[in-house]
Amino acid sequence: MLIKDKIRVLIIDDAMFMRKAIADILASDSSIEVVGTAKDGVDGLQKIQELQPDVVTLDIDMPRMDGLTAIRHIMIESPVPVVVLSSLFSDGTVTFEALRLGVVDFVPKPSGAVSVDIEQARQQIIDRVKIASGVNLFNIRRVKLEPGKIKLWETETGRSSALPLEYLITIGTSLGGPNTVIRLLSRLVPTVPAAIVVVQEIAPRLLPDFVEKFNQHVAWKVQAAGDGVELEQGCCYISSNRVGTSIVRPEAGQKAFLELSPPVDNPLNCIFNSAADTFGDKTIGLLLTGVGDDGAEGFEHIRQGGGITIAQDARCCVYPNLTDNAIEKGTVMQIVSENRLPQTLESLTGIVAI
Repeated sequence: MLIKDKIRVLIIDDAMFMRKAIADILASDSSIEVVGTAKDGVDGLQKIQELQPDVVTLDIDMPRMDGLTAIRHIMIESPVPVVVLSSLFSDGTVTFEALRLGVVDFVPKPSGAVSVDIEQARQQIIDRVKIASGVNLFNIRRVKLEPGKIKLWETETGRSSALPLEYLITIGTSLGGPNTVIRLLSRLVPTVPAAIVVVQEIAPRLLPDFVEKFNQHVAWKVQAAGDGVELEQGCCYISSNRVGTSIVRPEAGQKAFLELSPPVDNPLNCIFNSAADTFGDKTIGLLLTGVGDDGAEGFEHIRQGGGITIAQDARCCVYPNLTDNAIEKGTVMQIVSENRLPQTLESLTGIVAI
């Protein structure tokens, strides 16, 4: 039997105490080996080429070359899975840019006393590094946003304000998903008669700044999912998979609205099941890249209600686990490559490509 090699990790952080703290955490797991550390982006790029790590953990706020600049160079010059460990989660530009550029995950760096806070984050850091080591590196790429595209869909009265809401598009994903969601929304026309609800892997405290920046770059109105928020056409509501998100059936003549609850075991099943109950055969479920087996049961509920279920082609996924599981259970009606997802959704909602 072949013994799997240890996961080789490079730590890039300008703070010496943080480099040591992260190294100690990772070294406590027998399947991980810290092969080196670097004090900034310039040093990190050189170490990546020298050491050829399997995964890089990266700080953002560093001298000489900051983390975002380093990510751009890494993805072009020496592609490797990157897990960001940063305290800059109050800056929407940082969170959005890091995920847009293709990092595997953005984990808030513990604040305060290292001896207390970073120990609490021990398992999350170890788990993220392990998961990152298994990505399909060829499918990690940055989203190119076209300057000025938003002006094509704006009107004097606002985005798509007069269009009806006929369909609900529900999107479920986990790790690697935010990057794909950004790409999809940048290419999907906001004139489809639908609202979109996304449940994705993102820390709740990162979400408000993430969606604020996201909203500036696409023609859809993007906002954080909120308890009691009514669904509107042309709007995309993003929720963390660390809470329960449901669509509530309205009274006659009222709009459907979101209901948030404490964490649930299967957040994707939760959103898919409630969407099917509310929108019936006007429900479209979409599973994107991710880790785990959530979503398949909810997909079956959508199918039974006459809706459509779609899985991103596993060959395009950073992590194929979510889609593979639903496909194996026979709950997926269409398998679509990432490049064809916008056209597929537009066609299903009655938009005819010109």
